[in-house]
Amino acid sequence: MTKRTASDTYRNPRFAWSSSILCLLAFVVSISTPDAAFSQPLASAQSDSGDYTLRVDANLVILSATVLNHNNALVSGLSKDDFQVYEDHALQSIKHFSHEDIPVTVGLVIDNSGSMASKRADVIDAALLFAQSSNPQDQIFVVNFNEHVSFGLPKDIHFTDRRDQLQLALSTIHTIGETALYDAIASSIDHLKLGKCDKKVLIVISDGGDNASKHSLAQVISMAKASDAIIYAIGIFDEQDGDQNPDVLKRFAKETGGEAFFPESSKEIASICEGIARDIRNQYTLAYVPAIPKPSGGYRMIDVKASAPRRGRLSVRTRTGYFVPSASQSQALRTVGHDAKK
Repeated sequence: MTKRTASDTYRNPRFAWSSSILCLLAFVVSISTPDAAFSQPLASAQSDSGDYTLRVDANLVILSATVLNHNNALVSGLSKDDFQVYEDHALQSIKHFSHEDIPVTVGLVIDNSGSMASKRADVIDAALLFAQSSNPQDQIFVVNFNEHVSFGLPKDIHFTDRRDQLQLALSTIHTIGETALYDAIASSIDHLKLGKCDKKVLIVISDGGDNASKHSLAQVISMAKASDAIIYAIGIFDEQDGDQNPDVLKRFAKETGGEAFFPESSKEIASICEGIARDIRNQYTLAYVPAIPKPSGGYRMIDVKASAPRRGRLSVRTRTGYFVPSASQSQALRTVGHDAKK
């Protein structure tokens, strides 16, 4: 994963969003398989309200992919034929393709340990700019953490798109104490499951490693790989900070198809957050049914490539793979889905 700063991040303009937004999986029972959803056979349909929904086959794997050129600029205008998807090195047939600005469930995971005090104002401004640059229909929540983890919004409000509520959620905790980064990410992954949007994102802003979590790094990495969350991480480090661990932030981002940033100053966080919002809004959606059925309960590696005439060298960022649920997990899913429809 390359180190990038605000100066070379996302030069392309924002896509104009479609008048008919494709809401992927408007009603779907979610499970702990990343970017995979389970419902009816694959078919597009128009609801009474005029919105388009997508119903998917039980084995469909759905990927969100960001495409960059050699200048690290977002690439638009690609077609399905410009992509090649491999699962465990075997080429797959793409069943669904789109490039739409769809609503996202987003968690802003903010470090409030003592060493963040001098950077707090810049972090709040950056988080609010991200919300302003996002799709107006996004569901946003805030997780504040030091050695404790807390949700910024009131208990009766799971998500919001209101700037005043977000500002209050970001401002109601003092910067003090140690850092429970892993616990905060674990709680955020769980909270994402309450969101109605198919695409789910975490933006983690922290200035150090972890010295207070009950969860281990291995546990939370497994949770991230078994979720459908895309994690973007922004590391703000001080030279004298002995707890800093940029490799952890890089790993969370790489495993989930996100990206890690390490600005030289907290003043750069705002432009990075604005760039992340553009990234999210300009991702391609690719879906396929695995060509070769395999035993349940295993991990499958994913590799996506893109090439197009006169576009030069292109790179694709997406998650590195997904877990296939075991037979018992699949049965539990079917049971929950049946109960949900009653």
